Amino acid sequence: MQRNRVEVAGYLGKDAQARFLPTGTKVVNLRLAESYTFTDRNKGKQEHTNWHNVVCYGVVADVAERLAKGDNVFVDGSLQIREFEPSDGSKRRRVVEVVARSVALIARIPGMSNSETAHENQPADALSVEPEVDDEVVEDWPM
Repeated sequence: MQRNRVEVAGYLGKDAQARFLPTGTKVVNLRLAESYTFTDRNKGKQEHTNWHNVVCYGVVADVAERLAKGDNVFVDGSLQIREFEPSDGSKRRRVVEVVARSVALIARIPGMSNSETAHENQPADALSVEPEVDDEVVEDWPM
């Protein structure tokens, strides 16, 4: 069995960046930071921050584009690794991204947003989306 699922919660490092693919599909990119502390071998407390690139498409992008810097969000998705050639002609690069299945606003800290499009008074459940579930039973899955 193979499974590719990621759940991450953290704070946005900048406002959501929206764009459209040539096909007309909306894409929103998020930069999500999650931090943790640990004790090193010298018994000292250390803090480390991981930065995640999150990509949202379609209905999830409609929700994500309203998120702003400082928002505490939860993302459920899958990992994607892709390679691309930069437009400046330099060496091919590899990027690891979380492709979001759902995005939910956990909390918005007043005064943290730099975005004029942020919905300050929007309730948290209005800024979340769950994917549509197909209840069709699949009987030919290999087990």
